[in-house]
Amino acid sequence: MKNQKSNKMSENTMKLTVSAIMVAMSTVLSFIKFSELPYGGSVTLFSFVPILFVGYAYGAKWGISAGIVYGILQTIFGISGAVAGAGFAWYQVLLCAMLDYIVAGAMLGTGGTFKKLIKNPQLSFGLGAFFSCLLKYISHFLSGYILFGTYAQWFFEEGGGMSYGAEILSTYSGNVLSVVYSLIYNATFMLPETIITVVMACIIISVRPLRKTCGIN
Repeated sequence: MKNQKSNKMSENTMKLTVSAIMVAMSTVLSFIKFSELPYGGSVTLFSFVPILFVGYAYGAKWGISAGIVYGILQTIFGISGAVAGAGFAWYQVLLCAMLDYIVAGAMLGTGGTFKKLIKNPQLSFGLGAFFSCLLKYISHFLSGYILFGTYAQWFFEEGGGMSYGAEILSTYSGNVLSVVYSLIYNATFMLPETIITVVMACIIISVRPLRKTCGIN
């Protein structure tokens, strides 16, 4: 009984250590950007993958916890730029922090969703990575719709630099325009980030020592 308790503590200590390292890696990688949108959002160097790995290796509880810590760090580093000039009230700043950083980060912890359902590790982790990115995109979409939807008309007129802006403005208005705006804006960085993340997740899980960490032969 004593040995079992000691082994459990040792296992949890290892998980905590690995999770902390993965959070640090994700944070560092988030500063290495292929592109960055002027109004928030960027395409980074696989910054989602370490948090996804925690969720895949140790389960949703550990993954979501690591994602929340990662999201809090991202809030500290990024929220001032996201809300600069927006004239937000304190509760809007809090909602932005929750949806764009903390909840969005927590969603990355669901990378192990398909681990028990699909035996092929590349497929299960790749699909889990896609699912996690989709949940993260939904969180960003909600933030864009609720908090930044009023910028939709300006974005399509002059801020987006897109040829089809006039067509969108002639087709949509009001809340629907805000929905379209948030869908498109957040897709411009989440779509390439998701592709990069899924590809890297499949590559990472092919490394045999890492598979052993996840309890996969």
